[in-house]
Amino acid sequence: MMPLEGIRVLEVAMYGFVPSAGAVLSDWGADVIKVEHAVTGDPQRGLRQTGTMRVEGDPNPNVEHANRGKRSLGLDISRPEGKDVLYDLARRADVFLTSFLPGHRERFGIDVDDIRSVNPRIIYARGSAFGPRGAEAGKGGYDMTAFWARAGTAASITPEGTDGIINPPAPAYGDTISGTNLAGGIAAALLKRERTGEPSVVDVSLLGSGLWAMGHATALSLHLGKPWIPPPVGTHGSVTNPLSGLYETSDGHHLAFVMMQPGKFWADVCRHIDRPELADDPRFDTAENLISNTAEAVKILREVIATRTLAEWSRRFTTLAGPWAPVQDSLQVGDDPQIRANEYLLQAGELELVASPVQFDVHAPQLGPAPEFAAQTEEILLELGLDWDRIIALKAAGAVT
Repeated sequence: MMPLEGIRVLEVAMYGFVPSAGAVLSDWGADVIKVEHAVTGDPQRGLRQTGTMRVEGDPNPNVEHANRGKRSLGLDISRPEGKDVLYDLARRADVFLTSFLPGHRERFGIDVDDIRSVNPRIIYARGSAFGPRGAEAGKGGYDMTAFWARAGTAASITPEGTDGIINPPAPAYGDTISGTNLAGGIAAALLKRERTGEPSVVDVSLLGSGLWAMGHATALSLHLGKPWIPPPVGTHGSVTNPLSGLYETSDGHHLAFVMMQPGKFWADVCRHIDRPELADDPRFDTAENLISNTAEAVKILREVIATRTLAEWSRRFTTLAGPWAPVQDSLQVGDDPQIRANEYLLQAGELELVASPVQFDVHAPQLGPAPEFAAQTEEILLELGLDWDRIIALKAAGAVT
């Protein structure tokens, strides 16, 4: 049994951020009903071009990632009949999850007081760009702006002299991280309600999540009074540790060493690269000497590692004691046996999707595909106790799809 089995989530949200929180809750066992506009649905369904990649036809990963395992209801909440259905759903829900801005929540009658008036015990969770307070609380935003640019990552990762800034590494990068934060907050609120009977209003913003992701660097910057800056492109890594940095292989790939105690691992590295004599080299025979001669050690390691492919080094380094990793792209991760062993990639309908990162009792979640638009409308309305005459009338009025 998954931890959130029996928990009902009513999601009134669009695009990537808040729906990804619903996806995590679904991974954890919750029944998530996704309310979509009765005509247009979630605008994310129309996203076909992402960066250099274009998807034709279905399934569409741009929709599936943040919506797997849910049920879809097409509902026009601007109509009184549609709002009545929404309130009926809210009465039966444990969580109300929304990305709507304050003005729209008020306009559609789905703000905290509106939903609490029909269900005083409901957890009200909202995702925003900039947080619930301050002059910009009512403004919208996306992960590129609020998470990536404004919270410090873009400037901190862009090397000096670069024309422009480094873009996020993937679509919905900040959305997905922020959505996981929101799902965690909802889980904590459910526990509080279980213990005290008191429901919470849960807030997570893209800006706050972006700052949290940069939290260590931000603390250093504020303490020392200078911004975090990246090393120049092509730099090995640490200037005092040859075993903490990147090395290029003969086939143009890279591997990363992160051995924070170089003296402890140096001899083992030397054996694995077939240069055991370097362990006793007076330049490197103590931790202090190794640190003092980092540049020379890096030069030697670069020359040696450039003689074999990444696959060859990966096989050779399986017995290496210190932490290291191949630098993999988003296609290569699909062939990583450790990723497969832990079921971090799972089948969801016709697609393989990344599972949310939390596992319970050493079991991966079971992922279902994202619903087709409004695919479960009739099923959900029947669960509410509506008869077919009422459902037909709602469809005729344009309140449901």
